[in-house]
Amino acid sequence: MSDLNSTSNLKTVRVVIKGRVQGVSYRGWTVDNVTELGLSGWVRNKKDGGNVEAMFSGSPEKVLEMERRCWVGPPAAKVTGVDVNDCDEDLAPGFECRLTV
Repeated sequence: MSDLNSTSNLKTVRVVIKGRVQGVSYRGWTVDNVTELGLSGWVRNKKDGGNVEAMFSGSPEKVLEMERRCWVGPPAAKVTGVDVNDCDEDLAPGFECRLTV
């Protein structure tokens, strides 16, 4: 029997959300959605043209759901692209808003 809580069953992705996603509460919306889904990771604004970057870690199904939600965002957002890349980085439990980079 496999251990469903083992880290081998976790998926971690780095996501860059493009469009009108700064100044529209996208990070706060992300925290709310990630908390609802029980994911770990972080979110931050980027200075490179107004993108938002995030990392999500959790069950593959929940991570995929968050990837889908990123295309919607909060009501004032206008998402034009979501780049998703798998990564092997270990993330601590919990979710945080990080400083802009």
